[in-house]
Amino acid sequence: MLMTVFLLGLGTALVLVFAVNRYLSFRSQTPADYAAQTPELDIREQLNGPILCEGVIYGPTGKVSSRFVADFDAKWDGNTGVMTEFFRYDSGTTQNREWTLRLQDDGSIIADAPDLVGSGSGRQSGSSVLLNYTIKLADEAGGHALDVTDWMYLMENGTIMNRSQFRKFGIKVAELVATMRRVPVELPRDAVMPDLTDSTDSRAA
Repeated sequence: MLMTVFLLGLGTALVLVFAVNRYLSFRSQTPADYAAQTPELDIREQLNGPILCEGVIYGPTGKVSSRFVADFDAKWDGNTGVMTEFFRYDSGTTQNREWTLRLQDDGSIIADAPDLVGSGSGRQSGSSVLLNYTIKLADEAGGHALDVTDWMYLMENGTIMNRSQFRKFGIKVAELVATMRRVPVELPRDAVMPDLTDSTDSRAA
């Protein structure tokens, strides 16, 4: 009898967890939720040219585990874009990454990077962009493969707000919140971001 009650309680708890994750959590968003919102986020426009990024990474306990600033540069040839990223973390380590983004006629996106497992996929819709992908951490960071849900939202002033969650076996292990701002064309890049090109490249822990 007690075992039956325990199993029923466990089953109910699992159903509730599934329902919360599916319908009430960060991952329950869909591109259709933002389809009618403006301004419209077009990655060929907003993710183009030099971009400044600042962000924080939260660990599994909810505390900030890392802070970073980054210098991005994106170039497009039709519907195919290449975006290079240079990160500088509060620990003093640096990281270089590169994305290749291919925008399809229906708004869907195919994303590739050297540290992804396979290709990522997503969609731009209204004021938002969704990307889903699996990233493999560097060996010094554990070498784990993490499933990422990555949302970007375009603000009225042109700033992009970025929120990403990283999961292992379905359990959230990290979260990132960042801003991305295009560098005004009238300003040289070194007027708003220090020259980091001479820094030693190393993977962030």
